[in-house]
Amino acid sequence: MIKFNHFNFNVLNLEKSLDFYARALDLKPVREKEASDGSFKLVYLGDGVSDFTLELTWLRDRKEPYNLGECEFHLAFHVDAYEELHRRHQEMGCICFENPAMGIYFITDPDGYWIEIVPER
Repeated sequence: MIKFNHFNFNVLNLEKSLDFYARALDLKPVREKEASDGSFKLVYLGDGVSDFTLELTWLRDRKEPYNLGECEFHLAFHVDAYEELHRRHQEMGCICFENPAMGIYFITDPDGYWIEIVPER
């Protein structure tokens, strides 16, 4: 059997990212790992429903933003309260692209990663 475990985003400011994911998507830390020398920290965020986690990796010595290329990749979430979440994301100012014809939109996190919001159908 093969099943998804986690996906990784590298972040420059771990606290800022943790706050964003908690406010924007209600994701909470479910597991952490820190290097004994403090050189890195991994925080796994969960949705409280599935086993899938988003790993946020913080590297102490990283100072410059990550090059995300053309950002031709993204993480996607099914949501049951689409309109409510859309209003929340509008208030946060994190919506970066909307496609009303498809009924989806994207938000961007503090490091520029795109996250697709898809309504449950």
